[in-house]
Amino acid sequence: MSKETKTNAMRFLEKNKIQYTMQSYECDEFIDGVTCAEALGQPLDETFKTLVAHGKSGGYYCFLIPVAEELDLKKSAKSVGEKSVELIHVKDINKITGYVRGGCTPVGMKKQFPTVIHESAENLPLFYISGGRIGLQMHLSPAELAKAINAKFEDIIR
Repeated sequence: MSKETKTNAMRFLEKNKIQYTMQSYECDEFIDGVTCAEALGQPLDETFKTLVAHGKSGGYYCFLIPVAEELDLKKSAKSVGEKSVELIHVKDINKITGYVRGGCTPVGMKKQFPTVIHESAENLPLFYISGGRIGLQMHLSPAELAKAINAKFEDIIR
């Protein structure tokens, strides 16, 4: 990889001694996760997107689900002990997380939010998540990631 500026996500992983590899793709603006996975030849069930939601109590939560799936808001709320959650508005992503749409990842955010990873990742040796900027994907262990950010695995998709 060429001399590239490290993202907060990379710094976090290195600080926590989590092994990862990077994959990059040409992209100037947001593309959906399925298109990104297909461009890189990544299996859809091993490529996860990061969604941030706001709970009724005022807290923020991070949910990682396979890119071709849809978040179940009721299951997600239950998984974090909220009555309800709703996804944050696209215009608020940077202000809340420090990342842009298409580059949001559960590590290295302005603040570490409680995180739930879809249970399908629990037995995967490695999976793909955003690398902290558009055009960048990280390949790492879901178990190591979950341990480092105190995430849990649950069924949170429709």
